[in-house]
Amino acid sequence: MSIESLNPATGEVVARYEPLTESEIEAKLKKVQEAFLSWRELTFAERSEGLRRVARELRTNKTEYAGFITLEMGKPIRDAEAEIEKCALGCDYYAENAEKFLQDEFKSTEASKSKVCYEPLGVILAVMPWNFPFWQVFRFAAPTLMAGNVAVLKHASNVPQCALAIEAVFTRAGLSEGVFQTLLVGSSEVESLIEHPAIQAVTLTGSSVAGQKVASAAGQVLRKTVLELGGSDPFIVLADADLEIAAQGAIQGRFVNGGQSCIAAKRFIVLESVADAFEALVEEKMKKIIQGDPLNPQTQMGPMARLDLREELHRQVRESIDKGAVLRLGGQIPEGPGAFYPPTLLTPVKKGMPVYDEETFGPVLPVIRVQSIEEAIQVANDTPYGLGATLWTSDIERAERLAAQIQAGSVFINTIVKSDPRLPFGGIKQSGYGRELSEWGIREFVNIKTVVIQ
Repeated sequence: MSIESLNPATGEVVARYEPLTESEIEAKLKKVQEAFLSWRELTFAERSEGLRRVARELRTNKTEYAGFITLEMGKPIRDAEAEIEKCALGCDYYAENAEKFLQDEFKSTEASKSKVCYEPLGVILAVMPWNFPFWQVFRFAAPTLMAGNVAVLKHASNVPQCALAIEAVFTRAGLSEGVFQTLLVGSSEVESLIEHPAIQAVTLTGSSVAGQKVASAAGQVLRKTVLELGGSDPFIVLADADLEIAAQGAIQGRFVNGGQSCIAAKRFIVLESVADAFEALVEEKMKKIIQGDPLNPQTQMGPMARLDLREELHRQVRESIDKGAVLRLGGQIPEGPGAFYPPTLLTPVKKGMPVYDEETFGPVLPVIRVQSIEEAIQVANDTPYGLGATLWTSDIERAERLAAQIQAGSVFINTIVKSDPRLPFGGIKQSGYGRELSEWGIREFVNIKTVVIQ
């Protein structure tokens, strides 16, 4: 079956590709194995120069690469360009800092010398999603390559042009042939790729179900894994919060990428005493969101990435209304082509409704009213996920104490959750394990070797 590139704004198929054959996969894996032998021997300075060229290539041809993002998954063009800029920033960050993060560490023991070294593992497989089709790949690739590893990408099947363009970035930047390879294959090939003797470790960003499958397959052959999975991030508004700022944060945190983000705020937990005012502010701002053609620079929200994703989101909304949620805004599938879905506000949401119990991957903002701070924390933790969380309050000292009670990989106070190359990123519970970014991310796929000399 061919791999299709479909424009979610129009429903039109814009390109088709035949998946790689078994022999073509083998040839690519052989190429990347051979590339590792020379790439690992380069100095940090040499690899750094290569990654800086990658950053320059991204910036020079930002419009071209952003166009693929918008065409294949519907992200507004100005947001797609910002995504490319962030990829370049990530490359520059690791080009600058990788050597410091991976320098030998000397320990005091009874031996004459004891040191810890960080050495590359080899070929790392990345199974990546469509929602940030460049950034998700580059936040893996930049530290992986700077550590001396080489990379193989199995991208989401609805963004094949992005996948091929990413490989082209490294080629155009003049990196050694084979250092980064894209495999255009279906998801049914992932298990056999994990089992391939060339692959030394696997990273996946995707759903919890996909994470379970990858972890299971990797466990059978003892491959190291890092999993960044789904989230149902709480957005907690306390009674002393600046409601105008919190409401603006709600718009940014929920509707980033049309709500199709693992770290988007998904459950809005608001103290009863300020819930009416908060909802009114949020509704007013939601009505001003400009949705339309993602190629129009004025557009703030495009379509959802696929029709099946829209249908699933609409099911969650519809069933939540059937169970008592009040629809204040949106909630109707518009007429016309494309996978558009309007900004949707539901309140009051309670346990047992899909928009409370499940991850909602789209532009739906559910408000959960609580009576106390203790209940707010209990509701925040009442989820199988543990990726990020936000807390809005004027009492920073109390906020820091509450942050320790929230079960999540990150807690952001009076600002929205976002990934930053300088900070570790990842989750707990069904949101996965391991970390990306910062020094913790680059150390995930290395051999931490102890050397003792007597």
